[in-house]
Amino acid sequence: MELTCLHNKFNFPPLPHLSLPFSKNPNPRIFPRKRNNFCLASVSDTLVAGSRKELSSKKDDEFGDLKYWMHKNGFPPCKVVLKERPSHDEKLRPIHYVAASEDLQAGDVAFSVPNSLVVTLERVLGNETVAELLTTNKLSELACLALYLMYEKKQGKKSFWYPYIRELDRQRGRGQLAVESPLLWSEDELAYLTGSPTKAEVLERAEGIKREYNELDTVWFMAGSLFQQYPYDIPTEAFPFEIFKQAFVAVQSCVVHLQKVPLARRFALVPLGPPLLAYRSNCKAMLSAVGGAVELVVDRPYKAGEPIVVWCGPQPNSKLLINYGFVDDDNSYDRLIVEAALNTEDPQYQDKRLVVQRNGKLSIQVFHVYAGKEKEAVSDMLPYLRLGYVSDPSEMQSVLSSQGPVCPVSPCMEQAVLDQLADYFNRRLAGYPTTLNEDESLLSDPNLNPRRRVATQLVRLEKKILHACLLATIDLIDQLPDHTVSPCPATYAPLLK
Repeated sequence: MELTCLHNKFNFPPLPHLSLPFSKNPNPRIFPRKRNNFCLASVSDTLVAGSRKELSSKKDDEFGDLKYWMHKNGFPPCKVVLKERPSHDEKLRPIHYVAASEDLQAGDVAFSVPNSLVVTLERVLGNETVAELLTTNKLSELACLALYLMYEKKQGKKSFWYPYIRELDRQRGRGQLAVESPLLWSEDELAYLTGSPTKAEVLERAEGIKREYNELDTVWFMAGSLFQQYPYDIPTEAFPFEIFKQAFVAVQSCVVHLQKVPLARRFALVPLGPPLLAYRSNCKAMLSAVGGAVELVVDRPYKAGEPIVVWCGPQPNSKLLINYGFVDDDNSYDRLIVEAALNTEDPQYQDKRLVVQRNGKLSIQVFHVYAGKEKEAVSDMLPYLRLGYVSDPSEMQSVLSSQGPVCPVSPCMEQAVLDQLADYFNRRLAGYPTTLNEDESLLSDPNLNPRRRVATQLVRLEKKILHACLLATIDLIDQLPDHTVSPCPATYAPLLK
């Protein structure tokens, strides 16, 4: 996803440190308003537009070569090259990726980008106090970085950062599967995620971006001197929401979370970092702040020409799709959530609440079900659910006086608990419009729309987790000694969602 309006969005001045005095006068600069310059980008200029081929002249290519620009500005010799793979959409330019320029061994430094070529809030705002104030109030680091890039892009080739901006535009926020985040999908495309909790997450994240957009002018007023170099309207007048959203998602797809650095430097935009680097869940290599640079030490051997991969952090596939536009079939961190809650109408609710708190749980408890560990997850839920079925006051007193999550378990209670759990997993599986077999059939089609493909990958993996949970529950039902026992009635059964 190209950074719309980022044609002038990403311009970071040649490195003069920007000092941002806290001005009590919120508008110390009066510039001629260009109200009709509402980021006058045609649809084809926007981040995600694909209505025409993205053509560039040889002169532009030479001007914008990322590595040449980096070396010219202090980037030391490295062991990587930029290569490209075709995009699924012939109207879009090929995807660039970082590959080994020579054979590498685990422990080799692939590259080291000096801080002078790394964009952080400390660099953007020039004042760590202002940076922390902004990001601990109503604006995230991503919103501040996106706003800065939007104004910078308006500077065009005058920007010190033009080659980096141009590369981000080329990538259009697409990950190495060439798919944008579902935050930029159409309503029809979001329907591919029907049945998945990820769809609600996408809509919630989009609402959050909208709220941040409405607070953008805060940056303009609080970091006054920063924007004196930009003769444009205040943010919400200069940039429509859709353009900001595209920029936000583009920044989200490439930002690096650095460890052991001050708050104002923790989110960084690193040339040669993502999305040029491919993410992998089973990788241990990370971009790290070392001295005055951000470097990458590889965790495995590479042959010359092979793409370099880095760890994306312990994120489930839903987050990988929303943040980076891809799904990892081998993601050991993939998980689903099961939310259980004690029934607040239960006369013994307060006593049960005390019991769950004593055992490290909450009255509304989230259980994480990890791929491959479904049996363990089901076993973890059972004591909580059994407690919800306790109705006799004397039994409740026995539970209160016991140590640990001990509940008297009768055959009828166990049957009721397992039946409720099995019904819950069945209902979740029924919420998807396709079956696992239908998903497999879709994925076997080489011409499947890329967004449909990545969405199908996600829901298929979710269904596998739910199906494994259902099988684990049915297995426990089959182990019950007496199948003629009817489930206990439960007026105040715990709630599952």
